[in-house]
Amino acid sequence: MISRELFSIIHKIEITTNRLVTDVFAGQYHSVFKGRGMEFDEVREYIPGDDIRSIDWNVTARTGRPHVKKYIEERELTVMLVVDASRSCHFASQNQFKSKLAAEIAAVLSFSAIRNNDKVGLIFFTNKIEKFIPPRKGTKNVLRLVREILHFEPQAKETDLSGALEYLSKVTTRRSVAFLISDFFEDAIFAGEVMASSRLKKNMTIASRRHDLIAITLNDPRERELPDCGLVNIQDAETGQEMIVDCRNHNVRRVYRQQHEDLIGKRKRFFQSLGIDQIDIRTDVSYTTELIKFFTMRRKRLR
Repeated sequence: MISRELFSIIHKIEITTNRLVTDVFAGQYHSVFKGRGMEFDEVREYIPGDDIRSIDWNVTARTGRPHVKKYIEERELTVMLVVDASRSCHFASQNQFKSKLAAEIAAVLSFSAIRNNDKVGLIFFTNKIEKFIPPRKGTKNVLRLVREILHFEPQAKETDLSGALEYLSKVTTRRSVAFLISDFFEDAIFAGEVMASSRLKKNMTIASRRHDLIAITLNDPRERELPDCGLVNIQDAETGQEMIVDCRNHNVRRVYRQQHEDLIGKRKRFFQSLGIDQIDIRTDVSYTTELIKFFTMRRKRLR
Protein backbone atom coordinates (compact mmCIF):
# COMPACT_ATOMS: atom_id res chain seq x y z
CA MET A 1 0.00 0.00 0.00
CA ILE A 2 1.20 3.49 -0.81
CA SER A 3 0.58 6.40 1.54
CA ARG A 4 -2.13 8.99 0.89
CA GLU A 5 0.60 11.63 0.52
CA LEU A 6 2.44 9.63 -2.15
CA PHE A 7 -0.83 8.90 -3.96
CA SER A 8 -1.54 12.65 -3.99
CA ILE A 9 1.91 13.40 -5.44
CA ILE A 10 1.50 10.75 -8.16
CA HIS A 11 -1.98 12.04 -9.04
CA LYS A 12 -0.66 15.60 -9.28
CA ILE A 13 2.20 14.48 -11.53
CA GLU A 14 -0.29 12.58 -13.71
CA ILE A 15 -2.51 15.65 -14.14
CA THR A 16 0.40 18.05 -14.74
CA THR A 17 2.33 15.88 -17.18
CA ASN A 18 -0.78 14.75 -19.05
CA ARG A 19 -1.66 18.40 -19.61
CA LEU A 20 1.88 19.11 -20.84
CA VAL A 21 1.77 16.17 -23.22
CA THR A 22 -1.62 17.28 -24.58
CA ASP A 23 -0.82 20.99 -24.88
CA VAL A 24 2.89 21.00 -25.70
CA PHE A 25 4.37 17.64 -26.66
CA ALA A 26 1.46 16.03 -28.52
CA GLY A 27 3.10 16.01 -31.96
CA GLN A 28 6.71 16.62 -30.97
CA TYR A 29 7.43 13.11 -29.73
CA HIS A 30 5.88 11.46 -32.80
CA SER A 31 7.81 13.66 -35.23
CA VAL A 32 11.17 13.17 -33.50
CA PHE A 33 11.18 9.47 -32.63
CA LYS A 34 10.57 7.31 -35.65
CA GLY A 35 9.75 3.62 -35.82
CA ARG A 36 11.97 0.89 -37.21
CA GLY A 37 11.21 1.74 -40.84
CA MET A 38 8.59 0.62 -43.34
CA GLU A 39 6.71 -2.67 -43.01
CA PHE A 40 5.07 -4.57 -45.89
CA ASP A 41 1.28 -4.35 -45.70
CA GLU A 42 -0.33 -5.74 -48.88
CA VAL A 43 -0.27 -5.96 -52.68
CA ARG A 44 -2.84 -4.03 -54.69
CA GLU A 45 -3.44 -3.24 -58.36
CA TYR A 46 -1.39 -0.47 -59.91
CA ILE A 47 -3.05 2.97 -60.07
CA PRO A 48 -1.73 5.63 -62.47
CA GLY A 49 0.63 7.82 -60.50
CA ASP A 50 2.02 5.01 -58.32
CA ASP A 51 5.82 4.79 -58.11
CA ILE A 52 6.88 2.18 -60.66
CA ARG A 53 9.69 1.16 -58.29
CA SER A 54 7.06 -0.38 -56.01
CA ILE A 55 5.71 -2.76 -58.69
CA ASP A 56 5.64 -6.39 -57.57
CA TRP A 57 6.83 -8.11 -60.72
CA ASN A 58 6.06 -11.65 -59.50
CA VAL A 59 2.38 -10.86 -58.83
CA THR A 60 2.20 -8.80 -62.04
CA ALA A 61 3.51 -11.74 -64.09
CA ARG A 62 1.17 -14.22 -62.35
CA THR A 63 -2.02 -12.13 -62.78
CA GLY A 64 -1.22 -10.39 -66.04
CA ARG A 65 -2.07 -7.03 -64.45
CA PRO A 66 0.40 -4.64 -62.79
CA HIS A 67 0.41 -4.73 -58.98
CA VAL A 68 2.36 -2.67 -56.45
CA LYS A 69 3.56 -3.37 -52.92
CA LYS A 70 2.01 -1.21 -50.20
CA TYR A 71 4.01 -0.35 -47.08
CA ILE A 72 3.11 1.23 -43.77
CA GLU A 73 5.37 2.86 -41.21
CA GLU A 74 6.33 0.41 -38.48
CA ARG A 75 5.68 2.98 -35.79
CA GLU A 76 5.86 1.07 -32.52
CA LEU A 77 8.89 1.82 -30.35
CA THR A 78 10.26 0.67 -27.04
CA VAL A 79 11.21 3.46 -24.63
CA MET A 80 13.54 2.61 -21.76
CA LEU A 81 13.92 4.89 -18.74
CA VAL A 82 17.29 4.24 -17.12
CA VAL A 83 17.00 6.14 -13.83
CA ASP A 84 19.72 6.87 -11.26
CA ALA A 85 18.55 6.01 -7.72
CA SER A 86 21.83 6.83 -5.93
CA ARG A 87 21.83 9.03 -2.83
CA SER A 88 23.09 12.10 -4.71
CA CYS A 89 19.75 12.21 -6.56
CA HIS A 90 17.87 12.53 -3.24
CA PHE A 91 18.95 16.13 -2.84
CA ALA A 92 17.28 19.53 -3.15
CA SER A 93 18.01 23.11 -2.19
CA GLN A 94 15.23 24.72 -4.24
CA ASN A 95 11.84 23.58 -5.50
CA GLN A 96 12.09 19.78 -5.45
CA PHE A 97 14.34 16.76 -5.06
CA LYS A 98 16.19 15.62 -8.13
CA SER A 99 14.45 12.25 -7.72
CA LYS A 100 10.99 13.91 -7.94
CA LEU A 101 12.14 15.90 -10.96
CA ALA A 102 13.24 12.61 -12.56
CA ALA A 103 9.76 11.18 -11.90
CA GLU A 104 8.04 14.14 -13.59
CA ILE A 105 10.29 13.98 -16.65
CA ALA A 106 9.81 10.21 -16.84
CA ALA A 107 6.04 10.76 -16.71
CA VAL A 108 6.11 13.32 -19.55
CA LEU A 109 8.18 11.01 -21.75
CA SER A 110 6.08 7.96 -20.82
CA PHE A 111 2.70 9.60 -21.48
CA SER A 112 4.06 10.88 -24.81
CA ALA A 113 5.15 7.33 -25.64
CA ILE A 114 1.84 5.62 -24.82
CA ARG A 115 -0.03 8.27 -26.84
CA ASN A 116 1.88 6.79 -29.78
CA ASN A 117 1.18 3.20 -28.71
CA ASP A 118 4.80 2.65 -27.66
CA LYS A 119 6.00 0.48 -24.79
CA VAL A 120 7.81 1.93 -21.76
CA GLY A 121 10.14 0.11 -19.36
CA LEU A 122 12.31 1.08 -16.39
CA ILE A 123 15.81 0.25 -15.14
CA PHE A 124 16.47 1.60 -11.66
CA PHE A 125 20.14 1.59 -10.69
CA THR A 126 22.72 2.64 -8.11
CA ASN A 127 26.07 0.86 -8.21
CA LYS A 128 23.95 -2.21 -8.95
CA ILE A 129 20.68 -2.89 -10.72
CA GLU A 130 17.98 -2.19 -8.16
CA LYS A 131 14.87 -2.92 -10.21
CA PHE A 132 13.82 -3.78 -13.77
CA ILE A 133 10.29 -3.35 -15.10
CA PRO A 134 9.90 -4.79 -18.62
CA PRO A 135 8.45 -2.51 -21.31
CA ARG A 136 4.66 -2.43 -21.44
CA LYS A 137 1.92 -0.22 -22.82
CA GLY A 138 -0.81 1.72 -21.04
CA THR A 139 -1.48 4.38 -18.44
CA LYS A 140 -1.45 1.86 -15.58
CA ASN A 141 2.13 0.92 -16.43
CA VAL A 142 3.23 4.58 -16.60
CA LEU A 143 1.76 5.33 -13.16
CA ARG A 144 3.56 2.29 -11.77
CA LEU A 145 6.88 3.57 -13.15
CA VAL A 146 6.31 7.01 -11.60
CA ARG A 147 5.40 5.40 -8.27
CA GLU A 148 8.57 3.31 -8.30
CA ILE A 149 10.80 6.32 -9.01
CA LEU A 150 9.22 8.25 -6.15
CA HIS A 151 8.74 5.47 -3.61
CA PHE A 152 11.40 2.84 -4.20
CA GLU A 153 14.08 2.51 -1.49
CA PRO A 154 17.38 1.42 -3.09
CA GLN A 155 19.72 -0.91 -1.24
CA ALA A 156 22.92 0.87 -2.31
CA LYS A 157 24.02 4.53 -2.31
CA GLU A 158 26.69 4.94 -4.99
CA THR A 159 26.56 5.17 -8.79
CA ASP A 160 27.62 2.79 -11.57
CA LEU A 161 26.46 4.19 -14.90
CA SER A 162 28.47 1.62 -16.82
CA GLY A 163 26.74 -1.29 -15.10
CA ALA A 164 23.34 0.20 -15.91
CA LEU A 165 24.25 0.51 -19.59
CA GLU A 166 25.56 -3.07 -19.67
CA TYR A 167 22.25 -4.25 -18.25
CA LEU A 168 20.31 -2.17 -20.80
CA SER A 169 22.14 -3.96 -23.62
CA LYS A 170 21.33 -7.37 -22.09
CA VAL A 171 17.61 -6.89 -21.48
CA THR A 172 16.77 -4.77 -24.56
CA THR A 173 17.95 -6.60 -27.65
CA ARG A 174 15.93 -4.57 -30.17
CA ARG A 175 16.74 -0.92 -30.80
CA SER A 176 14.98 1.40 -28.34
CA VAL A 177 14.88 5.04 -27.30
CA ALA A 178 16.78 5.06 -24.00
CA PHE A 179 16.69 8.05 -21.65
CA LEU A 180 19.54 7.91 -19.13
CA ILE A 181 18.33 10.13 -16.25
CA SER A 182 21.02 10.98 -13.69
CA ASP A 183 23.05 13.76 -12.11
CA PHE A 184 26.08 11.91 -13.55
CA PHE A 185 28.09 12.34 -10.38
CA GLU A 186 30.51 9.54 -11.13
CA ASP A 187 34.28 9.90 -10.98
CA ALA A 188 34.77 8.13 -14.29
CA ILE A 189 33.13 11.00 -16.19
CA PHE A 190 35.36 13.60 -14.58
CA ALA A 191 38.61 11.64 -14.52
CA GLY A 192 40.00 13.45 -17.54
CA GLU A 193 39.47 14.46 -21.12
CA VAL A 194 40.93 11.25 -22.60
CA MET A 195 38.88 8.19 -21.64
CA ALA A 196 39.50 5.84 -24.57
CA SER A 197 40.05 2.77 -22.38
CA SER A 198 37.45 3.46 -19.71
CA ARG A 199 34.67 0.94 -19.02
CA LEU A 200 32.09 3.73 -18.95
CA LYS A 201 33.05 5.11 -22.34
CA LYS A 202 33.08 1.61 -23.84
CA ASN A 203 29.60 0.72 -22.55
CA MET A 204 28.15 4.13 -23.38
CA THR A 205 29.50 3.81 -26.93
CA ILE A 206 27.95 0.34 -27.31
CA ALA A 207 24.62 1.54 -25.89
CA SER A 208 24.50 4.62 -28.14
CA ARG A 209 25.12 2.45 -31.22
CA ARG A 210 22.43 -0.08 -30.33
CA HIS A 211 19.88 2.47 -29.09
CA ASP A 212 18.92 6.10 -29.45
CA LEU A 213 20.60 7.08 -26.16
CA ILE A 214 19.78 10.47 -24.64
CA ALA A 215 21.36 11.78 -21.42
CA ILE A 216 19.10 13.82 -19.13
CA THR A 217 21.26 15.56 -16.53
CA LEU A 218 19.73 16.62 -13.20
CA ASN A 219 21.23 19.73 -11.60
CA ASP A 220 20.65 21.72 -8.40
CA PRO A 221 21.88 25.33 -7.99
CA ARG A 222 23.52 24.54 -4.63
CA GLU A 223 25.85 22.17 -6.45
CA ARG A 224 26.96 25.12 -8.56
CA GLU A 225 27.48 27.75 -5.88
CA LEU A 226 27.98 27.87 -2.11
CA PRO A 227 26.01 30.36 0.01
CA ASP A 228 27.77 32.96 2.12
CA CYS A 229 26.72 31.39 5.45
CA GLY A 230 29.79 30.70 7.59
CA LEU A 231 31.21 27.29 8.50
CA VAL A 232 29.30 24.39 6.95
CA ASN A 233 29.68 20.64 7.46
CA ILE A 234 29.36 19.10 3.97
CA GLN A 235 28.79 15.36 3.54
CA ASP A 236 29.11 13.34 0.35
CA ALA A 237 25.70 11.66 -0.04
CA GLU A 238 27.15 8.52 -1.64
CA THR A 239 30.41 7.92 0.26
CA GLY A 240 29.51 9.52 3.60
CA GLN A 241 32.77 11.52 3.68
CA GLU A 242 32.54 14.82 5.56
CA MET A 243 34.46 18.08 5.51
CA ILE A 244 34.14 21.53 7.08
CA VAL A 245 33.96 24.38 4.54
CA ASP A 246 34.27 28.08 5.37
CA CYS A 247 31.57 29.54 3.13
CA ARG A 248 32.35 33.06 4.35
CA ASN A 249 35.60 32.96 2.38
CA HIS A 250 35.12 34.51 -1.06
CA ASN A 251 38.04 32.53 -2.53
CA VAL A 252 36.57 29.25 -1.27
CA ARG A 253 33.26 30.02 -2.97
CA ARG A 254 35.03 31.13 -6.16
CA VAL A 255 37.14 27.96 -6.36
CA TYR A 256 34.07 25.81 -5.65
CA ARG A 257 32.15 27.53 -8.47
CA GLN A 258 35.07 27.20 -10.89
CA GLN A 259 35.56 23.51 -10.09
CA HIS A 260 31.88 22.85 -10.70
CA GLU A 261 31.96 24.71 -14.03
CA ASP A 262 35.01 22.66 -15.04
CA LEU A 263 33.20 19.42 -14.17
CA ILE A 264 30.11 20.44 -16.14
CA GLY A 265 32.35 21.31 -19.10
CA LYS A 266 34.02 17.90 -18.94
CA ARG A 267 30.63 16.19 -18.76
CA LYS A 268 29.39 18.11 -21.82
CA ARG A 269 32.54 17.30 -23.81
CA PHE A 270 32.25 13.65 -22.79
CA PHE A 271 28.75 13.36 -24.28
CA GLN A 272 29.75 15.32 -27.38
CA SER A 273 32.71 13.01 -27.99
CA LEU A 274 30.31 10.06 -28.09
CA GLY A 275 27.65 11.82 -30.18
CA ILE A 276 25.08 11.56 -27.37
CA ASP A 277 22.40 14.25 -27.03
CA GLN A 278 22.18 15.88 -23.61
CA ILE A 279 19.23 17.63 -21.95
CA ASP A 280 20.25 19.78 -18.97
CA ILE A 281 17.50 20.00 -16.36
CA ARG A 282 17.59 22.09 -13.16
CA THR A 283 15.50 21.80 -9.99
CA ASP A 284 14.93 25.58 -9.85
CA VAL A 285 13.82 26.08 -13.48
CA SER A 286 10.92 24.57 -15.46
CA TYR A 287 12.04 21.54 -17.46
CA THR A 288 9.46 22.28 -20.19
CA THR A 289 11.71 24.78 -21.99
CA GLU A 290 14.65 22.39 -22.12
CA LEU A 291 12.51 19.53 -23.45
CA ILE A 292 11.07 21.80 -26.15
CA LYS A 293 14.59 22.90 -27.13
CA PHE A 294 15.58 19.23 -27.42
CA PHE A 295 12.60 18.32 -29.62
CA THR A 296 13.18 21.40 -31.80
CA MET A 297 16.86 20.50 -32.26
CA ARG A 298 15.96 16.92 -33.16
CA ARG A 299 13.39 18.01 -35.75
CA LYS A 300 15.89 20.36 -37.42
CA ARG A 301 18.40 17.54 -37.58
CA LEU A 302 15.87 15.25 -39.31
CA ARG A 303 15.16 17.76 -42.09
